Parts: sequence; structure tokens; C-alpha cells
Amino acid sequence: MCTAATYKTDDFYFGRTLDYEFSYGDEVTVTPRNFLFNFREMGQMTSHYAMIGMAYIADGCPLYYDAVNEVGLGMAGLNFVGNACYGKSTLGKDNVAQFEFIPWILSQCDSVSAAKTLLERINITDTPFGSELPVAQLHWIIADKNGAITVESVKEGIRIYDNPVGVLTNNPPFDEQMFNLNNYMHLSTKSPVNTFAPALGLRTYSRGMGALGLPGDLSSQSRFVRVAFTKMNSVSGTGESESVSQFFHILGSVDQQRGCCDVGEGKYEITIYTSCCNADKGIYYYTTYENHQITAVDMHREDLDGGELIRYPLIRGESIKMQN
Repeated sequence: MCTAATYKTDDFYFGRTLDYEFSYGDEVTVTPRNFLFNFREMGQMTSHYAMIGMAYIADGCPLYYDAVNEVGLGMAGLNFVGNACYGKSTLGKDNVAQFEFIPWILSQCDSVSAAKTLLERINITDTPFGSELPVAQLHWIIADKNGAITVESVKEGIRIYDNPVGVLTNNPPFDEQMFNLNNYMHLSTKSPVNTFAPALGLRTYSRGMGALGLPGDLSSQSRFVRVAFTKMNSVSGTGESESVSQFFHILGSVDQQRGCCDVGEGKYEITIYTSCCNADKGIYYYTTYENHQITAVDMHREDLDGGELIRYPLIRGESIKMQN
């Protein structure tokens, strides 16, 4: 399972955790403007916005988990198992395979508003990439510095929701996740006052008691509440290092540790990587489960007018700085 979030200080930041029991071999990948996209039904695209993000490269094609394009639009796909439903090719629609959805949007759109216009014609199809890569059941967050939306393809059709918290996890559907926040409107960053029974001498005995009831389990609904509370109440400096550090702390509130989520056969779901991209500057930061040192790749240090993918395998070994 996974969690995605947005954050804004002087710049706009977009990122996510990828929580799973194994990795396909993820790489930070820059797709330059002249990389040839061969869409299954929408033809070739030879010129487009450049983008950077985390991807699995299959047969030379970047299968992005999350990415940000050069004009500041970010997008991530998260598991939506049991609810995602894709269609067959439909006449008069933009028939885009599920695995093509992120580059289809980011290659053409410079804002959430532009993405909404493109989504009016979208039909996300159940076309698999190949026999060894079945169709993933996902929903998506699309965000820029001015706002965010959630896109869900379900049996009733395409659902597009405004996303005022800038957060996405997994199940249930997004509208139910938002409604569930009503159950936590009493939470506060401040110490509580006794409204239980004023005649009783009740008192606080610890800092942080205003957030009593904030869920701490690893379920997707609880992670949605926890990261929404953390993000919406987050305070940091506005500089790059303070903003990036705070973003990793926000997503750190839903970090998954090996052993706590047993998926059977001796396997455990862990936070394989956490990303944070400065969408304004095109700098992609990440940490991995084995390496907590923040590593960065700047897309603007690459030849964005090229036609070949630029790939950076993840640095996974822990880096410890000895102080004596």
C-alpha cells in the first residue's frame, strides 16, 4: 500500500511512499522532451514535456509510479485493489492503457486545470503491458501548486474529485476517505480542555493529548487520516532544506517497518522508497528502506532536449556519518 502527499512553502512539493513486499527494480528516471512514446491506441508522441520520477523500465518504456513534469505538474498512482475497474476501447474516447496514464497526462498538461480538460475524453483501458506485467488496480492523484484532484476509474465510470487535503492512500474510494475525516474533527495540536464533565477534576498528564484518537495502525484509511492531520498542521521554514526535511517527516508519519505488516510466506510490506520532488525546480529527492540519507536528482542538469531515457538506480545501502 502507499501514501501520497503535497506540500507548499515558497515552492511546491509532491511525493509519495511506495509500500510493498518486493521491488521490481525502481529507478529515478528522466524522460526528455524528445523521447518517443508509443501509446497503444493513441499513436506516437515525439515531442512533449520532460518529466522526472520513479519508474520501472520495461522494454525501454518508463512505467512511472510517480512523476513531475518540467512545468510543475505531479502525478502518482496508488493501489486501489477491488475498486479499480477499467474499460475496453471506446469509439470517440482517448483510449489510454492504465500503464500509460501518467505519461499521457504529464506529457501534455501544464496544470491540474489542463488535466481536467484532457480527462473529459479519457477512457482508461484494461490493456496489459505484457504477459508478465498484469494490469495494476490503481487510482491517481494529480497536483500542482494551486490544487489537487483524485482520479478513480470504477465500474460506474471515471470519477474525478477535488482533493483539498492533497493526500491519497488506497481503499476505500476517495469520497469515503474524505467523509471519514468528519470523525476526527475534534483532534487538535493544542492541549485539550475538560468538556467531558466540568465537575470532575480531569487534567492533561502529557503533551500531545489533543490528538488522542489519531489512528496509528497501517491500514490505508488510518494512514489517510494520519498523514492528512500531519500535513495540514505542518509548520516549517520556507527554504529548500527545511521544506524537503519537513516533507519527509510528513510521510514518515506513515512509514512501514519490516515485520509489522505480514503478507504471508515470510514476506512483509515495507516502505521501499519515499520521494519528494520540488515540482518548481524539478529536483527529485528520495530515501529507501535501507538508506535514510536523502539523495537528489536534478532533471535540469540533464539534456532535456534528448531522446533517450536518463536512469539512476537507487542507492540502497545505509550511509552512516561517523562523527568521531
